[in-house]
Amino acid sequence: MRIPVVSVNHQPLMPTKPSRARKWIREGKAVGKFNDLGQFYVQLVNKPSGVKTQPIVIGIDPGKLYSGIGVQSSKVSLFTAHLVLPFQKVKDRMEQRAMMRRGRRSRRINRKVAFSQRAHRQKRFDNRKSSKLPPSIRASRQLELRVVSELCKVLPITGIVYEIVEAKGSKSFSPVMVGQVRFVG
Repeated sequence: MRIPVVSVNHQPLMPTKPSRARKWIREGKAVGKFNDLGQFYVQLVNKPSGVKTQPIVIGIDPGKLYSGIGVQSSKVSLFTAHLVLPFQKVKDRMEQRAMMRRGRRSRRINRKVAFSQRAHRQKRFDNRKSSKLPPSIRASRQLELRVVSELCKVLPITGIVYEIVEAKGSKSFSPVMVGQVRFVG
């Protein structure tokens, strides 16, 4: 486990060992703080002697209900997280919203008039924006983005790796096959 270090002007520096971070706080060289993820980090009080950093990479393994995020340097894992995505909650809210909207629209129609003479509203399906993400998937990706941006504030990130696995929906598909193709091929 390593503790992220931030300079006086909020520039991310290389993480340090917990014992060294405790020593800096005790001697007044640093102040302990928490970021929005609840992760503890230290901010130096004085200008650091060196600002050289090593390559640190964030890895994201996206999923439908859960996502995994890990931060790795060449020697040690700096951060791991298991995100519970809001997919199902957003999906349920959107379904309820659509149901309420259908109810409002059905109350608005005057059924005493013949169908051909009713004042219909404009077509809703021809004037939609194209290429937009569904709200449930957008909410999940935005949560991942918020976590990554918070990590970038306290760690000197040099790269982001996003794992993409295309699952085939046929009956012959098995999760074991994904691992074989991913690691063997």
